[in-house]
Formats: sequence, structure tokens, C-alpha cells
Amino acid sequence: MTYRVVQWSTGNVGRHALAGIDAHPELELAGVWVSNPAKVGKDAGELAGLGRSLGVAASGDEAEVLGLRPDCVVYTAMADVRIFEAIDDLCRILRSGANVVSSSPVFLQFPDGVVPEEMSRPVREAAAEGNASIFVNGIDPGFANDVLPLALTGISERVEEVRCLEILNYATYDQATVLFDIMGFGGALDDAPMLLQPGVLTMAWGSVVRQIAAGLDVELDAVEEWHTRLPAPETFDVASGTIEKGTAAALRFEVRGMVGGRPVVVLEHVTRLRDDLAPDWPQPAGAGCYRVVVTGEPNYTLDLQLLGTDGDHNTAGLKATAMRLVNAVPAVVRGPAGLLTALDLPLVPGRGLVR
Repeated sequence: MTYRVVQWSTGNVGRHALAGIDAHPELELAGVWVSNPAKVGKDAGELAGLGRSLGVAASGDEAEVLGLRPDCVVYTAMADVRIFEAIDDLCRILRSGANVVSSSPVFLQFPDGVVPEEMSRPVREAAAEGNASIFVNGIDPGFANDVLPLALTGISERVEEVRCLEILNYATYDQATVLFDIMGFGGALDDAPMLLQPGVLTMAWGSVVRQIAAGLDVELDAVEEWHTRLPAPETFDVASGTIEKGTAAALRFEVRGMVGGRPVVVLEHVTRLRDDLAPDWPQPAGAGCYRVVVTGEPNYTLDLQLLGTDGDHNTAGLKATAMRLVNAVPAVVRGPAGLLTALDLPLVPGRGLVR
């Protein structure tokens, strides 16, 4: 069966999703919505950087795109600085009867116990009204800290702690809003950026901690946050701009699911803007990796190394997020109406691997 899909936004993740939709044998690109007027009328193949036409022109008209009656919308618009606007977008799409796979808002990956119920209620109600499904995921939050750790615990006799790490250098990640405004890189160490405001780390990654605990049938007592930062030893440039000497250039944080006063499920990020920073912090396998460490009987360490065909690990991360969504489309369309999580879906393999 072929499913008709609309791609919603064509930024860092969306352009990779477009390429993935084109490559997927069960999907047909029906339309593209863009927020930038300069992109309206452009062919989807150009927006995806494919070097060929896909025969679908981008539109800035939401009603026109939803009027195509797609089976599913791949929603990759940024929500970090527009959470309520993104929720409104998702509700309108769901009420139209279209299913949704989305990279944001990330707390919708597993919102129960993470955010107040009134933040997820509109999405659930819109899904019921439209008889549609929604699945929010990616690589992190997403595959690297839901399917991967839960699969690894399947060969454990005893599990004492599950720790999921992202260990990446973000220097080539060209997204100034995320790096500077949200994560605080290039800012003063005594200024707390959006990400490090109390409760924000838990809103962003508490979903994966809660979901792993639910998958292991563990009831958490509490979720705690911790972070530390290090300064740039001298001024240097990254893809998004300049990092001045003495400003934040490395960030490490944890979101800890606690039982009996000890962490049992931990989400940890180790983010550098230069490989030589914080040499005593965890180091990646290869150019960058997602790591799962299961402590128990036996002890396991699993590294998922990332590298795009262009040689950049950050390209691979964007592609992974896009393809987690694209490959999930058939399962989400066939799934029950409502807010779905990784615990609700079957294993989602790739398609069209040999062409």
C-alpha cells in the first residue's frame, strides 16, 4: 500500500525527511508546506538538495496543503522557541484527519508525568476528533534512548541502572538559535540559557527517562537535573558563529530518574564545540556517538557511531531524526487514533535498502 505524505517545513531535519520520503517505496510525496515565502513555489527536489525535480511545489498555504487529504504529515518545524504555536499546528493537522509523525515538541514523546496534563490534552483531543494518530520521536529524544536501551535490557538478567548518553561535537551543527539562544554556547557562564532554566531539561528529556522506566515496569520516585559547563580557552569559530574566549564552549548535563535515593535511569549529554575540550568527560566512539550503558548482570556498553556520507556526524544525526519519522509513517497510519509512543509501535525497520 502507498501512503500519501505531506512534508511540513524544510529546514535542517525537513530537507532530509523529503529525501527519505522520496526514497521510501511505500510513500508518495503529496505536498510540502513552508514558512519562508522565498521557498514558496520551489520544487521539493530543490529544497531537499537532490539535484532533480520531484514534481511537487512547496506551498505556504496551510489550507491548500491539508486540503490534499494526506494520510500522514511529517512535521519537522522547530518548536523549541514556539512550543504553544507548534501544539496549535499539530492540533489543526490532527483535526483535519491527517496522521502525524513529528520531531517536536519533544515532551510529547512520553508526556505523562513529565508536563502538566493540560499541555498534552489538546493534542489528545484533536487526535480523537480527527480519528488520527500522532507519534513524536527522533534520534534524541527518540531512538537512541527508547528502542535502543530497551532492546539491550532484553538480554539482561538484572538491571541496576540504564544510562543513555549523547557524546557529540556540535561545531558543525549550523543552527544558531539552538546553540546560542537555547543551549547558551558563546554566553557567559554565570548566565543561565533557556535549556538550563529549572525544569527545562526535564521537560525536554524527562520523557525518555519516564518512558524507559515504564518499559522496565519501574516506578520512579523523582526526576532530578544536573549540569556543568566549561569555558573556551581562546576565541574560535564554529558553523553558527564565533565563540569568544571565556564563554561557554562545553556542556554536560544529566536527567536522572531516581528510586530509593539513587539514579536508575539516566539521560546524559556531553556536548563540546571542540574535541580537545573537557578531556576528562566521556569521549565518543568514532567522530560522535550515542551510548547505552546497562549496569547489572551482566554489564553492557553499546555505542551507536554516527557519520554521514559527507563525513559529518551532525549530518548523520539530522538524517537519523528524519528517517525515524519517515520510516514510522506506515505503522503510525495503521495504528489506533491517539498519542502513540515507542512502547505502542512495533519494530520500525527501514525500507528500500537495495535499489
